[in-house]
Amino acid sequence: MASFKHGDVEIAFLDEGQGEPIVLVHGFASTKEVNWVEPGWVATLTGANRRVIALDNRGHGASSKLYHPSAYHSAIMANDVRALLDHLKIERADVMGYSMGARITAFLAVNNPERMRSAIHGGLGVRLVEGVGLPESIAEALEVPSLTDVSDPTGRMFRAFADQNRSDLHALAACLRGSRQTLTRAQVAAIRVPVLIAVGTKDPVAGSAQKLAALIPGARVLDIPDRDHMLAVGDKVYKAGVIDFLNQRA
Repeated sequence: MASFKHGDVEIAFLDEGQGEPIVLVHGFASTKEVNWVEPGWVATLTGANRRVIALDNRGHGASSKLYHPSAYHSAIMANDVRALLDHLKIERADVMGYSMGARITAFLAVNNPERMRSAIHGGLGVRLVEGVGLPESIAEALEVPSLTDVSDPTGRMFRAFADQNRSDLHALAACLRGSRQTLTRAQVAAIRVPVLIAVGTKDPVAGSAQKLAALIPGARVLDIPDRDHMLAVGDKVYKAGVIDFLNQRA
């Protein structure tokens, strides 16, 4: 597994395939393997003649663990993605994020649009601008001794997911508290790269894809039928829609 230093933070990543590059940015409490390798995304995209780069966000997977929320601002994590492009000497790439990764992708589109061919927001709709997405109760669920101490349903879901992935729970709690920024309507209206917003039709976490698309000029919506926030990740409709979008984008 490859890695590079961005300041004092070690960022682990994979780099597979050949062709036009796409960078994959995973969601909260996930990893590059759990979000992108195991659901078949890396195989799907390399099979479509794409070079696939996927990183472990700071605080996750094999990347450095940090314990203060200020280290996890969405703009800071977007800068990790930009630094990865610099490290690999990639001028521009398509970027796809899921959930928290979509928020990071949006911040990259606002702050460094010259580095992006397109942005794909999976699992994040209008909560990019309205509300902050994942609730504070998740951080609290990560900090109690065990899953049996968690009564909040959303907190239980993410604590079980984090335990399954053998995550650093205190780093994740700091990440959740530090990465819940929104963008303004004016900021998303200024995004000029092609945008696809892909959300499960049974996803209560993301917010409306249609409402977010209405704020971004030319944005397209991909509904992922009958999928919630967790199950949408590996859905075949999602994969087919992304490949179609990549083939059609300017």
